[in-house]
Amino acid sequence: MTEAHLDPADPPPQPPYEPALEECCGNGCDPCIFDTYAQALQNYRTELKAWQSRHPGIDVPSR
Repeated sequence: MTEAHLDPADPPPQPPYEPALEECCGNGCDPCIFDTYAQALQNYRTELKAWQSRHPGIDVPSR
């Protein structure tokens, strides 16, 4: 299906921004931007799975 069939009251979750390797400062920050991204990606996948169960048969539009 297309984006036109999506319910505006329950939009699909958006994937998190993936930082580029050069965005890391290399100082051993805790959390590192890649740790933050990994957690955001895990949350996104959980939210996406829940959204897909509420909207079977609808593909998530690409960015």
